Amino acid sequence: MNDWRGKMTELIKYFDTIKDEITGLIDHVSVSDLDKAKNCIISAKKNGKRLHVTGIGKPSYVAGYIASLLSSTGTPTYFLDGTEAVHGSSGQVVEGDVVIALSNSGETQELKDTITTLKNNGAILISVTGNLNSWIAKHSDISLFAGVSKEGDSLNKPPRASIVAEVLILQSLSILLQEEFGLNPQQYVKWHPGGTLGQSINQTM
Repeated sequence: MNDWRGKMTELIKYFDTIKDEITGLIDHVSVSDLDKAKNCIISAKKNGKRLHVTGIGKPSYVAGYIASLLSSTGTPTYFLDGTEAVHGSSGQVVEGDVVIALSNSGETQELKDTITTLKNNGAILISVTGNLNSWIAKHSDISLFAGVSKEGDSLNKPPRASIVAEVLILQSLSILLQEEFGLNPQQYVKWHPGGTLGQSINQTM
């Protein structure tokens, strides 16, 4: 019984940490930086360039989700494997393309190698990081802050709150892009005809 109570206490602490960290992030989010990122992506798109998202480790899964979300809401986006990029996959990025790179610390060596390669090839870099003084932030054209002070568990190491922060910031960017695109249900269902979501739109059309 006491073991159960201990686990519940840790879970409640986690919920409280997530609430505090994300509330703090929302209170200090830079809308102007998000707008700069939006304008950068739109400008590249108008010039026939593309958008890519990359990360190493857990952020790579966020990158995959965000690439899918953006693609389904009016901004075609490609996932770039952060490790494979220095082994030839950076060839999917041409000069003038925009790459969003995710790293909580901003110091992950594999991603630093990838960013160096992409910048040398003429890519425009938008970083999403919890450390605006990091190497990645300093080597980006635009840097979006997604920082937290605690991850929310007793180890304070596995990425939990930091992942939620990255998702929140990039979802915010996706909303700005979606509104700029002027997405309506008719256009959205063309890209998302399947599942309950697609059915719910078709039923109202």
